[in-house]
Amino acid sequence: MDVVSFIASLLAPASSHAAYNTYRIVSFVFIALMFVAAVAAIILVMLTPGNSNGIDALGGSSETFYGKNKGKSTESKLKLWTYICLGVLAVLAIVFFILQIDGIWTV
Repeated sequence: MDVVSFIASLLAPASSHAAYNTYRIVSFVFIALMFVAAVAAIILVMLTPGNSNGIDALGGSSETFYGKNKGKSTESKLKLWTYICLGVLAVLAIVFFILQIDGIWTV
């Protein structure tokens, strides 16, 4: 078996032309969805503020109760959406790699 046919057999696990086209479309959709979920998770992590007050503790800055709770609610929403995006990404990745099994696409 030459190298080219071996690589082609790895990239095209489907036996018929219609099954291969379906495989390509489904793979593209899953990769696109994983890309969107990953980018959303990255953006949400970048928007989430840090947990430490840093240099503010040295200056004795006082923050009101309303300000603290407002920040916590926004922070908790960002964390929740980050967990949701990462969960969706994990599920999509698992399903994508299950769909790579050759027996699923053979007719």
